[in-house]
Amino acid sequence: MAQPNILIFDSGVGGLSIYQSVREQLPDANYTYLFDNEAFPYGELDDTRLVTRVTAQIQAVCAHHDIDIVVIACNTASTLVLPTLRQQLALPVVGVVPAIKPAAAMSQQKAIGLLATPATVARPYTEQLVADFAKDCQVVSVGTTALVHMAERKLRGEAVNQQDLAAILRPFKGTVDTLVLGCTHFPLLRDDIQSVMGDSVRLIDSGDAIARRVVSLVSLYSEARTTVATSKHYAYATATPIKAYALAGFIRSIGFTDVSYSPAFLAHSLHGL
Repeated sequence: MAQPNILIFDSGVGGLSIYQSVREQLPDANYTYLFDNEAFPYGELDDTRLVTRVTAQIQAVCAHHDIDIVVIACNTASTLVLPTLRQQLALPVVGVVPAIKPAAAMSQQKAIGLLATPATVARPYTEQLVADFAKDCQVVSVGTTALVHMAERKLRGEAVNQQDLAAILRPFKGTVDTLVLGCTHFPLLRDDIQSVMGDSVRLIDSGDAIARRVVSLVSLYSEARTTVATSKHYAYATATPIKAYALAGFIRSIGFTDVSYSPAFLAHSLHGL
């Protein structure tokens, strides 16, 4: 099996759900995880700044770690920045977009929910996904950044406020049978969301689909790299987060040694942005 260098990028810890899905399929790969928490959450950034920040960081990490495959594990960024990155990088770039197509196919009642950030819900790209693949479905959309913060707090060891979660999910209750988790943070709350929605509602995210896509791309590098005994895992953040010790503990529990906060090569790429 090849041992590619895979970069997984997000504004926060949500992309770790994608990392876990990919690593289940490619346990021997080398992984670099970068989260731009200095600008978190991306759903609150204007489009120009988002594209500029993402491309600058991705280029810096690709050069520093000789990256083979880039995964933009952020729905908000993917729906906007993928065309620019694919023009700039001479390597595969995989994006995460809401799982509208499989949700529409799965729904028995032809009633699906989309739970995402406000920016993802409002993107023309998302509207086109609905038009292309769910035109025969009733689609209920909820845009929230509160749930993103809730997922971040959960990874820091804080309890999920069930009352607040239920209030966010209320528009879906009794109206949909399939719910798209359209932000990579939200699978971190899967059990909590399922508890509120009940077992009759199916939850679907993009993790498995992204993992399959990355596996298919690895074959391009099967002759280029030799597998070594131990894979390497690097984690970077653009700022020191709240309760960094709690995040570091979780990061270590899933295979990374530690988190490097704003290393020089990364800080240089963001100078003036």
